[in-house]
Amino acid sequence: MRLNGVHHVTAITGDAPANVNFYAGTLGLRLVKKTVNQDDPTVYHLFYADEQGSPGSDITFFEYPGAAPGRAGAGMVHTVVWRVGSGEALDFWAERLGVDRDGDTVTFTDPEGLRHELVIAQVADEPLIADHPEIPRELALQGFEGVRAYARDTEADSGPFLEQLGFEREDNRFETRGDSRRGWIEYDAAPEEHGISGAGTVHHVAWASTMEDEEAWQKRVAEAGARPTPIIDRFWFLSIYFREPSGVLFEIATLGPGFATDEDPEHLGETLVLPPAFEHLRAQVEPILTPLPNPREAWTRT
Repeated sequence: MRLNGVHHVTAITGDAPANVNFYAGTLGLRLVKKTVNQDDPTVYHLFYADEQGSPGSDITFFEYPGAAPGRAGAGMVHTVVWRVGSGEALDFWAERLGVDRDGDTVTFTDPEGLRHELVIAQVADEPLIADHPEIPRELALQGFEGVRAYARDTEADSGPFLEQLGFEREDNRFETRGDSRRGWIEYDAAPEEHGISGAGTVHHVAWASTMEDEEAWQKRVAEAGARPTPIIDRFWFLSIYFREPSGVLFEIATLGPGFATDEDPEHLGETLVLPPAFEHLRAQVEPILTPLPNPREAWTRT
């Protein structure tokens, strides 16, 4: 039983319209689900991914309008690492983002300071690509490679815990490979300044499990010494949450049922969708959510 790499990464934004423009516009991801934070349904939960909304390509955001900028610190993910297909792709992104290429890496931040890194894929995993009229498919983002986090302190060694979950260690990097994908988390020494949760920071990283294994993962996490939540039905996937020894908030989320459960795959993310258990709140929450554009309305299809 192995985790299938990164399922999704969830971060915080204070400006949903600008967030849509950057992730669906500049980065060329598809807005695949426009919904609410199920733990705080007064705010958006936006999901960007490949064309099918596949786990492994899915970066998501809670919008707290006007949220103050945050700062990554100990026990927080500080960089999201994506795959691209070639050095040519790195050159394309360096030019598009107005940054320099550094060897086999391109590093940049989003408008709120969330750090991203692009690396050339070294695995046979399926490229997870979204369509965008300005971005050739061979140059597009191909899903997650991994995440980088700040360790809480030198005594909070997450290694033994992660190894009990099937991660393999190489120095400060811990890798997991399931049947379909590989992913990793790498730890860096934390800065002296304390972290502050806010706009431009990562809330949690989720790892992918099959539906059949979710209950077994909850038991394994508890046996490894963490305190997982009960299995929570998020409608599009099942989830458990827990903190690893260095303080990073982990989720284990299932590979299904998926975002096409309640929307036509051709029209993912175009309207506000609420899980059935939250539909009764629509009249209350819809008027207070920030109006958002459909990022694909202006596309010219030939």
